[in-house]
Amino acid sequence: MPNFTLKQDEKLSIKLTHHMKQGTFRRIDLYFSLPKEMGINKDTLSEVDYFNAGINGRRAYHTNGLHLPLLHRRFASRMKRSTTEYKSNLNLFAYQYISALDTDANEVLAINDSEGLADFYHAAVDLTEHCLDILKKHRSHQPTSAKLTSIYENVDNYLSWYTEQTIMRMLVKKPRNSEFSETRLALLAICDEENQYRKKKGYNSEATLKDPNRIANKMRLLRRLIEYGVIFKSKTLILGNHTRKLVTGVATALLMSVVLVLIIKTQGAFSQLTTLMIFILAIIYGVREVFKDEFKNMLWRWIRRGKPKWSRTLFDSTNQQEIARQKVWLDYSISKKLPQQSRDLLAERHSQNKQSAQLLHYRIESRISRQGFQAGYDTIEENIFFSLRPLTRFVEGGTGKVFERLESTSNKEKIQTTSIERRYQINVIVALDQGQYDAQFERYRITLNRSGIIEIEKAGEAKIKDRAEKKLQSKLYSLLHIKRRK
Repeated sequence: MPNFTLKQDEKLSIKLTHHMKQGTFRRIDLYFSLPKEMGINKDTLSEVDYFNAGINGRRAYHTNGLHLPLLHRRFASRMKRSTTEYKSNLNLFAYQYISALDTDANEVLAINDSEGLADFYHAAVDLTEHCLDILKKHRSHQPTSAKLTSIYENVDNYLSWYTEQTIMRMLVKKPRNSEFSETRLALLAICDEENQYRKKKGYNSEATLKDPNRIANKMRLLRRLIEYGVIFKSKTLILGNHTRKLVTGVATALLMSVVLVLIIKTQGAFSQLTTLMIFILAIIYGVREVFKDEFKNMLWRWIRRGKPKWSRTLFDSTNQQEIARQKVWLDYSISKKLPQQSRDLLAERHSQNKQSAQLLHYRIESRISRQGFQAGYDTIEENIFFSLRPLTRFVEGGTGKVFERLESTSNKEKIQTTSIERRYQINVIVALDQGQYDAQFERYRITLNRSGIIEIEKAGEAKIKDRAEKKLQSKLYSLLHIKRRK
């Protein structure tokens, strides 16, 4: 099983999530196969521009499941320290609760309910009871100090609201069933209780409660305050600045050497300053200006080929300890440089999808420190967000029309007109720990248009679907053949 997940994050972005143990080394490679008809290359979208505009990351401590955030008990023994430590410990607990709740809620929604909703409602009830148990323990440690009370109320307000929203999100995404109406009403009653709890505490004003936009924006602000002290701080440096200065100096020196030689030769040919000599010197300097930048960039790319472009250091927001060091690559590549496993995965595409493409290669190497971790944690969760918005500006937004004749209508001359949209398909190869014995490769197929991502599908799942459809078609054909023979 792969130790990473790739899924849609927002309308035009994807998120890669993976976990790294303390004291380990991790390398991740992503190969974006971009159709050449999109017109994306190093001239239209440079690597630096896309890195700055389209790639973001978020790293924090990680625990598995909802039971581990019960480490709030351990936090409770440390709450009596300074206000800063109380805030960081409480925010860390809240962040772990939110992350675990998202994970478990998605697992509940992924339950196969083709034979009924019993498993879904049973899991939803267990998850809700677990949440209430954690919130009860959390609320039993309410501070008495006025300075700490405001910090506690912000966290408690958000956790109550987010728990309510998560329960209703699970119920909305499943169809209603009279058999489980009592269970559904019981879960909705818990949501009402949390809503009344916030009103009783006076966490939100009446004006805020009446406007969904205001309450949503306030909760978004509270979440940012929670995450601020939890997510690792990072310091990113651009590598090769000194090398670039050296390359600029060497390129200038070489070109000036050529220019001086030509000037000396020109002076030897013309003993006196003439108009022709001035014209020739002007041409020499003009040629120098034309080729100076091209020669410098060519020399720079040759020296920096295969080397990382950025380095990043991660620090714990609380104790300022160094947690990890990372190196990042981002380059346009060619298919010949792809590893064999990636070539094999791309070769599995359907024949109509094997079109010429431009490859964009992203690599990140992480070396996790053995020290600096807070007590009770030994794993980091890294979320890397790739925005496809910089790519969609190259996508054609025009639509066309398809004409169909409707034979089922009484008017046999009627023709139906259907508007269609232009869609593109991007293949993404994710390689985990490439070059090692236990390397893992997965291929994802992203279908998008100018306005957003339509579908993200793993290649293996697509093959299973295709096989199932082929089997169903063959059965239908055989049944029809038997019917005709009869």
